Amino acid sequence: MKLFTIAVLAALLAGCAANQSMSNNAPASRTENCKATSDQEIAALFDRWNQSLQTGDPHKVVANYAERSILLATVSSKPRLSVADKEDYFHSFLKDRPSGKIDFRYIELGCNSAVDAGLYTFTFARTGAVVKARYTYTYHWDGTQWLITSHHSSVMPPKP
Repeated sequence: MKLFTIAVLAALLAGCAANQSMSNNAPASRTENCKATSDQEIAALFDRWNQSLQTGDPHKVVANYAERSILLATVSSKPRLSVADKEDYFHSFLKDRPSGKIDFRYIELGCNSAVDAGLYTFTFARTGAVVKARYTYTYHWDGTQWLITSHHSSVMPPKP
């Protein structure tokens, strides 16, 4: 009986050692290179997007978005998923010559991803209108550049 107990314990320990060995190797076989970034680099992505608005060209604005991305725009109730849908939105939006300014921001950095969320104000040169809104941009590093994967914007609600 004693020999049987020792054999069972030895088998269990061997199994644990094999499992430990496999789990130690699992992360090593899956390596992910994370793009080093900073709050300043991510903040500059809004500037890049805002400068593309100044061109008046919807195609240049949409070039900031990943192929697989969503735009939940300030003045549209339709989720924009395709390039054509986004260009359609910006074609209309750009007519009033908008320019954005960040009023408050919070940036969160991840491995090949980042979130920039906060408050911004748009001024429309053609109409003189000013719109305050909340925003969230999520970005993904595609190996070459940072692209927007989701963009949500909503008009600020009235103060409580």
